[in-house]
Amino acid sequence: MGQIVKRNTRQREEIRVALDRMDGFVSAQDLHAALHEGGSRIGLTTVYRGLSDLAEEGLADSLRGTDGVSRYHPCHTQGRRHHHLICRACGRTVEVEMAETERTIRSAAADHGFTDPSPILEIFGLCAACSSAAADPYEESRQQRVGRQCS
Repeated sequence: MGQIVKRNTRQREEIRVALDRMDGFVSAQDLHAALHEGGSRIGLTTVYRGLSDLAEEGLADSLRGTDGVSRYHPCHTQGRRHHHLICRACGRTVEVEMAETERTIRSAAADHGFTDPSPILEIFGLCAACSSAAADPYEESRQQRVGRQCS
């Protein structure tokens, strides 16, 4: 049975475009606020539904934070397995393919009797810009503010 693709409504396209403009993973609430700041009248429920549909179709990646909130990021490697490097300070996200790591995971799974592993790696660190800012004592207070926004 094939994957069901929902029709592309004006609202759904507006959600997809807005998500594409955001940096890093964002919650439905944050995307909804950004849409409203831009003059959109799309409701929060529609944003939730649109993001869920985009993730289901492979057009967005979904990440559930330690706070239980799902956050979304546009998927630029649709159809190819990939993982994410995510900056803890600013939220910048980079999609990476890690074939060697996936082979290691499949081997470890097989060693323990697991079949069909589906590894999803989210690697948190500091991007180059935030690492530089953290090394600059004058930027420390800015980094702390940015870090609070992303957590």
